[in-house]
Amino acid sequence: MEGTGRKFEKLQEIVARHEGKVSHLIAILQEVQHEYRYLPEEVLTYIATALNIPPAVVYGVATFYAQFSLVPKGKYVIRVCDGTACHVRGSEPIHFALRKELGLAEGQQTTDDLQFTVETVSCLGACGLAPVVTINDQEVHGQMTPEDVLRVLRAIKAGESQEERREAHA
Repeated sequence: MEGTGRKFEKLQEIVARHEGKVSHLIAILQEVQHEYRYLPEEVLTYIATALNIPPAVVYGVATFYAQFSLVPKGKYVIRVCDGTACHVRGSEPIHFALRKELGLAEGQQTTDDLQFTVETVSCLGACGLAPVVTINDQEVHGQMTPEDVLRVLRAIKAGESQEERREAHA
């Protein structure tokens, strides 16, 4: 499998950048997840071998922290805040509208084409902007409505830039 060789080559680069230090395990996992959008099992095993630690240690860290995912995520990770302020101001209908528009079945977070992942989070720390939605932890959209979030989603699908989406929301 051609992609496998490239995968392990990239992993070697990441581990080498961190000088194979076990104390850098979280940073290594963060870089690997950024590269692959999740942490495949064979990658965790490779990292354990490269750092000369038991696979259970790597797996334990990868499953302990909520930032890590063992399943593939979409190119666009959309997080809908459901903290108290966001919930009271209508985050549930926003979440429902996204899931319906993307055709996500009950329990499914990621679209089959791996373009979108929709997650609910407890707090995004922007309560004054409630309800809040983020895209890839880089774009923050406040005071959203179901209609607003669908506009943002359709703009992403249409290939509009972040700036164009920001202007459309203003």
